[in-house]
Amino acid sequence: MIINDLSCKWCCLIFVNYKYKMATFTSTLPDSLLEKLSEKAKALSLPKNKLIETAVRLYLEHLEKAEYIKSYSQASDDKDILAIAEEGMADYLRQLEK
Repeated sequence: MIINDLSCKWCCLIFVNYKYKMATFTSTLPDSLLEKLSEKAKALSLPKNKLIETAVRLYLEHLEKAEYIKSYSQASDDKDILAIAEEGMADYLRQLEK
């Protein structure tokens, strides 16, 4: 699959290798960010693509955790959810006492 949209500021070229379930993604970065990336990759003895892969994975996990925390914060304001949680806790305590 190749995606190349010249009408937008960010042009992407994606080649999917089905054997390894990997894709090649080409993008642009500000010079200053690319410089920092190169320096850090060299300091860590890592290829830049592995550093980017790790950074994206960690950031996506961070976003997922933030969504999870937000849903619990919203649930804490919901009286029905609190009542269900309290009922569940009472059942749990009864099981511990047995």
